[in-house]
Amino acid sequence: MTIHKEGKKPLFYLLITLFLINVAISYLVSQEDILNVVIAVSVIFYVLVLQFFRSPDIVTKEDSNLVYAPADGKVVVVEKTLENEYFEDERIQVSIFMSPLNAHVNRTPAGGIISYFKYHPGKYLVAWHPKSSTENERTTMVIRLKNNVEILVRQVAGAVARRIKWYVHEGNYVRQGQEFGFIKFGSRLDVYLPTDAELKVKPGDKTTGGKTVIAELNSI
Repeated sequence: MTIHKEGKKPLFYLLITLFLINVAISYLVSQEDILNVVIAVSVIFYVLVLQFFRSPDIVTKEDSNLVYAPADGKVVVVEKTLENEYFEDERIQVSIFMSPLNAHVNRTPAGGIISYFKYHPGKYLVAWHPKSSTENERTTMVIRLKNNVEILVRQVAGAVARRIKWYVHEGNYVRQGQEFGFIKFGSRLDVYLPTDAELKVKPGDKTTGGKTVIAELNSI
């Protein structure tokens, strides 16, 4: 377990800020009980933020027939829907909501060539809002697997998460389970699968990025 590179600066600045706040309060307040409460709250808050920026060590068992969860979180949507940006046809959408308590590393659910990538500025609706997938700040990435099967992965910012990061570009080759991005604080990942994919998850299921199988492809 390590701290993700996206967390190093925020954690440093937060530590300095909390330290200065505690020093200032120690000069203004003489009651030891109040000072102890402030210190305890500061420590708890820092640990919670530290947990958010953790980067778990994950080993993905690569299998071209399987699609893995792109993130830690909870499955909130499993349904057939019309994907309008790239496929312009019906797909199975699997959406995973990441709470602030989840690690927010984003991993590729399958290996292949990135045939399409685009960043979209947008709104900051709560991540579980039905329109967040099409109206919020987001990225869209399409991975072309062997035999030209393609799946789409979408990073979606939430009401708090306003910093989407990505480390890949169109034309790159990505391995299954490879880290491709990070979203700061609560957000979601959408995966759009072929309609003949065999689903392995349902709403309410918990996922681990790069470990939990969300579907098996029948088109390979």
